[in-house]
Amino acid sequence: MNTSKSAGEIRLIRLDRIEVLNPRERGSRVFEEIVRNIKTIGLKKPISVTPRIDASGAEKYLLICGEGRLKAYQALGEEEIPALVVDVPDEDAFIMSLAENIARRQHHPLELLSGIRQLLDRGYTIRSIAEKTGLNHCYVQQICNLLRMGEERLLIAVESGGIPINVAVTIAGAGDDDKAVQAALQEAYESGALRGRQLTLARRVIDKRQRLGRAAGRTSTTKHSHISTTTVIRTYQDEVKRQTALVRKAEFSQQKLLLVVGALRQLLCDENFVNLLRAEALTTMPKYLAERVWPNGSHA
Repeated sequence: MNTSKSAGEIRLIRLDRIEVLNPRERGSRVFEEIVRNIKTIGLKKPISVTPRIDASGAEKYLLICGEGRLKAYQALGEEEIPALVVDVPDEDAFIMSLAENIARRQHHPLELLSGIRQLLDRGYTIRSIAEKTGLNHCYVQQICNLLRMGEERLLIAVESGGIPINVAVTIAGAGDDDKAVQAALQEAYESGALRGRQLTLARRVIDKRQRLGRAAGRTSTTKHSHISTTTVIRTYQDEVKRQTALVRKAEFSQQKLLLVVGALRQLLCDENFVNLLRAEALTTMPKYLAERVWPNGSHA
C-alpha cells in the first residue's frame, strides 16, 4: 500500500484506522450539539490526521485535530470521515494536537494545564510554548512557575476566570504561611485586584489549599492523607456551626412573626382601625398571615 501522501490532501478515512493522540473529556451538551450540527448540515471542516504504518504493516492515522467531529461520526454510525492528511513527524503531530486543544476558545482549565505541563516535560521553553499555543509569553511564564510549585488549585481558579494570574502568583509566593497568605489576599483586595465574587472565590480556594493541599482532585499529595482525619473533624464542626446558625435565624424569624401576629390581632380589635382599612380598600392580607391571625377562620 502506498503511504506517500501530499500535504493538504483531503481523503475519506475509515474511522477504525484513526488513533487519537490527545484524548480529552467533553461535556455531554457540547457533544450533543456537535452531533446535531453534523447530522443537520454535515461536516463543515474535515479533521486533520497524519499517516503511519502499524506493526502489522497496515496503514493507520494519528488524529491531530477534530476529536469531537470524529466521535460524532462514530455516534452517527458512519464508517468514514473526510480528513486532511498531512505528513508530519510524531513530535510535530503531538505538538500540533496539544496546541489545538490549548488554543480552543472553550478549553477546560485542566486541559490547558495538562497541555502546558506536557510541553514543559518534553523540554520546550516558555517562549516556544507561547509561540506554539498563541498564549501571552508572560502568562505562560507565570503558569509554568505555578505548575513547578504544584499549585493546581490556584491554576484552575485562574483558568476558570476566578482569580487573576498575578494574585495567584502572589498567594503561591506566600507558601504555606497562613499569615503571609492572608496578607497577600488583603493586599490584592486593597489594590482592587480582587473584588466581590473573586474575593469570595479566592478565600475558598485558599481554604481548600490549606486543608487539602495544593494539588486538585485525585492528584492530591500525601499531605492530603495525613490530614484527612483532621479535615473530616473540621468539616463536621463547620457543618454544626452552619446548622446552629440556621436554627437561630429560624427562631428569630419565628419570634418576629409572632410579634407581628399579636400586633395585628390587637389592631383588628379596634373598630376605628378596621374602618380605616376598609376606607383604604385594605380588607385582605396574605393567606399565610391570615391563617395565624384568625386560626379558626373567622375575622371581623
